[in-house]
Amino acid sequence: MMNQNEYATMVNQLSQYCVENNQIDADLYQKYAVLRGLRDKNGNGVVAGLTNISRIEASKMVNGQKVPCEGHLYYRGYDIYDLVRGTDREHRCGFEEISYLLLFGDLPTKEQLITFKDILAMSRTLPTNFVRDVIMKAPSADMMNSLSKSVLTLASYDDNVSDVSIPNVLRQSLMLISVLPMLAVYGYHAYNHYENNGSMYIHRPDASLSTSENLLRMLRPDMQYSDLEAHVLDLALILHMEHGGGNNSTFTTHVVTSSGTDTYSTVASALSSLKGPKHGGANIKVVQMMDDLRANVKDLKDQDEVESYLKKLLHKEAFDQKGLIYGMGHAVYSLSDPRAEIFKGFVERLAHAKGRDDDYALYAMVEKLAPKVISEERRIYKGVSANVDFFSGFVYSMLDIPVEMFTPIFAIARIVGWSAHRIEELINMDKIIRPAYISVGEEREYKSLLDRE
Repeated sequence: MMNQNEYATMVNQLSQYCVENNQIDADLYQKYAVLRGLRDKNGNGVVAGLTNISRIEASKMVNGQKVPCEGHLYYRGYDIYDLVRGTDREHRCGFEEISYLLLFGDLPTKEQLITFKDILAMSRTLPTNFVRDVIMKAPSADMMNSLSKSVLTLASYDDNVSDVSIPNVLRQSLMLISVLPMLAVYGYHAYNHYENNGSMYIHRPDASLSTSENLLRMLRPDMQYSDLEAHVLDLALILHMEHGGGNNSTFTTHVVTSSGTDTYSTVASALSSLKGPKHGGANIKVVQMMDDLRANVKDLKDQDEVESYLKKLLHKEAFDQKGLIYGMGHAVYSLSDPRAEIFKGFVERLAHAKGRDDDYALYAMVEKLAPKVISEERRIYKGVSANVDFFSGFVYSMLDIPVEMFTPIFAIARIVGWSAHRIEELINMDKIIRPAYISVGEEREYKSLLDRE
């Protein structure tokens, strides 16, 4: 039996075998016309399906040529600008209204919205002792793993877990949309209590409050929040709710749904996809990058100094040495990300209310300088602009939301889009999604164990 040191050495050696024997010549991708990441050299994605749920517009045809345009995002045909403008003009939270739109295809009437909110409120309950027996047991600093565990465990309490009829899937989806904020917040409090020696708060949601209001109520020790805070968080949820169907976690939802599996397994798979730093964890990187900027730039109002730091980022001489300016650029958008454009005005409003005008000015400066620096330092095939992640982490920090909760909040919003896409997949598709892979391995002659060296 090997000791621990020998074990570690052997695992390390085996990992080298993994690298050596799984390396594929990069030229083969071009030879066989394989689009890495399912995107061509111009950044266009491989078409994998059809959807009525949302649409992204980042380019237009002009004289037969595809040219970049200001980004637009449509939910069920409605421009996101108009949807946000409507809720802002009427000074109300809109998460529930837009959830109805994505799930059912139409904006609700006043009566339909009241009924829908009542359904969500009735669904916002966890099984007896679930918090004690599941959430408070084995708490983790990784809230997304905690969420996945809780979602999968909820399947054990569902007598119709594997029924994929639309009425049952809709029931399950509405329940998960309703309880995900509870699972996330309670999971954080359990972690903060057991791992950080903090106090434990298990505040019950209020049926009369919106999702954003309940989030702040459950998260904060005193359960207090301002109307502006709830409104800005509500806006963040709306902007993160859905994004065209081609993002990694939504594609995961389609793929897993196509296998015929249950709703809980599907949502857990989507959560696992979203937690990656290249997807839902990007806003954390932005906050960390900005903290590093503050620590290494003497005069935060000096554009030349800030620009010099941004160049160091690209040259892998600052922050995490990855060569990236986080929060800049998007796989689809080029000239602008409409979510970031919408968010920006509300971020400024919240920053002023919180006495953080200087912080906002720094973010605005980086937003202005980064595209210029990137275009000068890198060969790029399309424009670069700030994406929604650039501002969302800053917003959450101003709302005193712990960094561990950043990605779960993304999930609390995006589960609406996942649910809509799962239902769409079940209604329209009857084939399992099975893409083709080309094998480039050589045939080998088998040798018996005694003849191997």
